[in-house]
Amino acid sequence: MRSRNTRKASLLAVGLAAATLTGLTPATAFTASTASAASTAKDPLRQYTQQKLQWKRCDAKGPDTFQCTTLKVPLDYSDPGGRTIGLAISRLKAGSTKERRGVLLLNPGGPGAPGLRLPADPAMNFPAEVKRRYDLVGFDLRGAGQSTPVSCRLTAEEQADRPYKAATFAKDVDRARTVAGKCRARAGDNLPHLTTRNAARDLDVIRAVLGEKRISYLGYSYGTYLGAVYMQLFPQRADRMVLDSATDPTRIYRGMFQDMAKAAEQAFTRWTAWTAGRHTAYGLGDTPAKVRKTYWDLIARANRKPIPFEGQALTGDDIRADNSTFFHVRKAAERIAGLKDAAEGRNPALPGTAGQAQEPDDNFASIAWSFMCADTRTWSHHPKRYRREAIRDKARYPLYGDFAAAITPCAFWQQGSEPQTRIDNTVGALITQNEWDSQTPLFSGRAMHRALRGSRMLTVAGGEGHGVLYAPDGNPCADEAATVYLSTGRLPAKDLTCQATTGQK
Repeated sequence: MRSRNTRKASLLAVGLAAATLTGLTPATAFTASTASAASTAKDPLRQYTQQKLQWKRCDAKGPDTFQCTTLKVPLDYSDPGGRTIGLAISRLKAGSTKERRGVLLLNPGGPGAPGLRLPADPAMNFPAEVKRRYDLVGFDLRGAGQSTPVSCRLTAEEQADRPYKAATFAKDVDRARTVAGKCRARAGDNLPHLTTRNAARDLDVIRAVLGEKRISYLGYSYGTYLGAVYMQLFPQRADRMVLDSATDPTRIYRGMFQDMAKAAEQAFTRWTAWTAGRHTAYGLGDTPAKVRKTYWDLIARANRKPIPFEGQALTGDDIRADNSTFFHVRKAAERIAGLKDAAEGRNPALPGTAGQAQEPDDNFASIAWSFMCADTRTWSHHPKRYRREAIRDKARYPLYGDFAAAITPCAFWQQGSEPQTRIDNTVGALITQNEWDSQTPLFSGRAMHRALRGSRMLTVAGGEGHGVLYAPDGNPCADEAATVYLSTGRLPAKDLTCQATTGQK
C-alpha cells in the first residue's frame, strides 16, 4: 500500500527541542508547578523508556532465539500520564557480540501490515553480514496485529474496493460514511492518535527501552513514510536508514492513490508492447493495440458474465481491482491468457468455495483507514469532489483511475490529533526503487529523495514489482549496496543504477 510544523524561536528553543523529542507540545512541557511535577515534565516518558521487558519465545515452532514481548506506550503522547496501549515487538539477536552494531527495526508497510514475525520470516533473505551486526527487531504498528488491535467490525463488503460508477455513487457514499461511523463507534477515542507521528514516537520508545542511542531502520512501502517521519522528528536518533519502494511524502494519501492509477496505466502500456512481441506464446494479439483490445473485451465480457477462475467468479471490476496485475509483464501475460481461456471454456475452473466463505479479519483494513484518514487533513469532506475527480481520472487512466479516485471513509473521518508532517531534512538514508513498480512509482521515490536531502537513491533499471531488497529472487546489486551501507555506514558517493536480472525475457 502503501506526513502531510512550525516552531517559535528565541527563548523557547531549548524547551521546544525537549518537547519534540518526547512528543509533547511546548505548553505541556511548561505547566509544572511543583518540584514533583517539574521532574515529570523534565522526563515525562520515563515510565515508558525505563520499563523492563519480559522476553519469551515467540513461537514453539520457530527458533528459540526469536523472542517476543509487549511494551507499554501512551495512547496520546501529549498526555503521557493517560491511557496506555500495548506494542508487540520481537527480536532476533545479532550473531556476533563483537561485531554487533545495534538494532535494525523492520517495517513491511501497510499501514498495518504484520511486522512482528519479519526478523524470522523465511521470505526475508537477510545476508549474514547484517544478521551478525544487528539485532533484527520487528513490531506490529499501534492498533495492528498484536499491538492493542483495532477492529471496526467491517464486513467483507465494506472492505472491498469499488470503482466509481454514476449509478452506484449514492450507495458508495453511504458505504464510506458507514465504515467511518463503525470505526468511530468501536474505537472513537483511539482514532485521533492512530497516526504515523505517534508510530514514530513509538519507535523512539522502543529505541530507549532497548538501551540504544540510535536506531537503524529498514522500511518498505508505507514503512518508508514512517521512517521519514522518524527522521524528521528524531534526526539525531536516526542511524542507518534504508527506505525501499518509497512513497511521495507530499501526496499522502489521496494523491498517492491517484499516482498509482497513473503508474498502472504506464505499466499496462508497457505490458501490451511486451505481450504483442510474444503473440505466439500467449495469443493475446500481435500489436499493442490488439493486446489492449483483447484485454478490454475480456473485462467487458466478465462484467456481463463473471469468469470462473482459480476458485472464484471474477467480474471485470474484480480483475481491474488488483492493481498489482501488471507489476510483472510475464506473470501478467500468463494471467490474462489464463482468464481468456477460462472465459472461452478451455480452462476448467478450479473447485470453488461457495458456502464456505467467512468474514475476513478486518484489522488490516481498520488500521489502514485509521492511519490514512488521521495522518493528513487534506481529505475532502465533499462527496461531489470525489465524483468530479473520479470521472476525470477514469478518462485519464482507464485501467485504475475510477478505483483510485473513488470516495473513501476519510471523507467522513474525524480529524487526527496533529497536522501532517512536512518531510525536509538532511539525515542520511538509502532509497531503493524498481523502475516499474506501479504501487509506489519511480517518480514517488524521487520525490522522497528530494525531501530527504541527505539521501542517495538506487534505481533498479527494468526492475519489476513492489519491493527491491532481500527478496528470495532479489537483485544482487541492490542487496550488496544496502548491505555495504548497513555494515559500514557509507552511503554511495552518488545515486546508483542497478540492472534488473529477472522477469522480462
